Amino acid sequence: MPAPQDLDLVAVLGALADPARLEIVAALAQVPEAACGQLLEGRMAKSTRSHHLRVLREAGVIAVRAEGTYKFSRLRRDDLDTRFPGLLDAIVTGALPVVGGNPPAAGPLGRAAAAPRTQ
Repeated sequence: MPAPQDLDLVAVLGALADPARLEIVAALAQVPEAACGQLLEGRMAKSTRSHHLRVLREAGVIAVRAEGTYKFSRLRRDDLDTRFPGLLDAIVTGALPVVGGNPPAAGPLGRAAAAPRTQ
């Protein structure tokens, strides 16, 4: 995971250039964090989901933390907003029509996997 000052715009945009990854980002934008296994659960193979999460992590879009045998993903919102002001909000807003509107808490996560995002 790159340091905040090392986030690269081309890498970030490249990671977001896939509809499945956009859907993951749109889902994570709705919650503080989510269990990796519940993101798009039942809508793609586990190996495919793992690949997309790896691409997002390596580009610096998400951070992953382990707790026991579980892994939890979260958007690196603060880091991305500091490095590229307004980019993440524009991406999420632009992604909503692509991924099917405003995802409810139980939508892209499969089931209610996390508490609503608080500001």
